Amino acid sequence: MNNPFNADQTFKGHDFTQNRLTKGDYENCLFEGCDFSDAYLDNQNFIERDFVDCNLSNANIAHTIFNGVNFSYCKMIGLKLKSIKFKECKLIEVDFTATDLTKASFHGCDVERAIFYHSILEWANFMTAINFNIDPEQNRLKKARFSADTIEGLLVK
Repeated sequence: MNNPFNADQTFKGHDFTQNRLTKGDYENCLFEGCDFSDAYLDNQNFIERDFVDCNLSNANIAHTIFNGVNFSYCKMIGLKLKSIKFKECKLIEVDFTATDLTKASFHGCDVERAIFYHSILEWANFMTAINFNIDPEQNRLKKARFSADTIEGLLVK
């Protein structure tokens, strides 16, 4: 069974905590002021879309693809991000406080002004990430990978 394809739609002020977002592909859609807290967003495809002022706290995003997606002023607490793959993302001013990013990959990502505080970054890959500032005394970095070109992000302190 094929999932429905949704394009160029606007979802404003929708509460998806009780009524689940239909599984499918969402391209060039806008989600504004929507509540996805504790909702199921698993196995979805979001392509070239914007989430503005949405609550995605504790949402299930297992096997979900976010490609070319912008999150602005969104609340995203409690998401499970172990083994997540960020690829060529701008993670500007993202707050990763107390986030478990074990085995996360930040391939080609700009993490300027991102906050890493009490974060679990064990086995995380920052080899091609830029503009990070990570305090090794305030985060768990066992077996995390960094390149010689960007290692200064650990030495700022």
